[in-house]
Amino acid sequence: MCHYCGCREIPLIREFIAEHESVTDLAGAAVRALDSGDRDVARALVERVAVELRAHWAGEERGLFAMMRENVEYTAYVDALAGEHRDLAAFLDVLDLDSAEQRAAFVRAVGELRSHIAKEEDGLFPASLTELTGDQWDRSMEAWRTAHSR
Repeated sequence: MCHYCGCREIPLIREFIAEHESVTDLAGAAVRALDSGDRDVARALVERVAVELRAHWAGEERGLFAMMRENVEYTAYVDALAGEHRDLAAFLDVLDLDSAEQRAAFVRAVGELRSHIAKEEDGLFPASLTELTGDQWDRSMEAWRTAHSR
């Protein structure tokens, strides 16, 4: 995770990173619960992961992603990130932790989520520093607030 560009000083990016940390902590706890055989705890944690991710994704996609898409140079990168959101959402919607195969798939998905977060934190977020105007930051923050007011 990047610590050199200064994007962590931007309030919206700081919020996104805090959400990333919360979700990865919850997902890691779910994996540990599965490892210890406690599927009920894992289910509750996965449910919290899904709820947090949905709000997080709405804030990202309606705000920062939409603003970054205004520059064709970032469209494919942002579209790929949004596609990863869709894929994980679809997976979580049908996840059955009673299935050994699905439990293993969840563990893999947690690893993929960490890679996804790195693409945002080490790629998109630093790029947004030089790309977005003040108005675009304001619109991005408003989208985040709206996504979290529900």
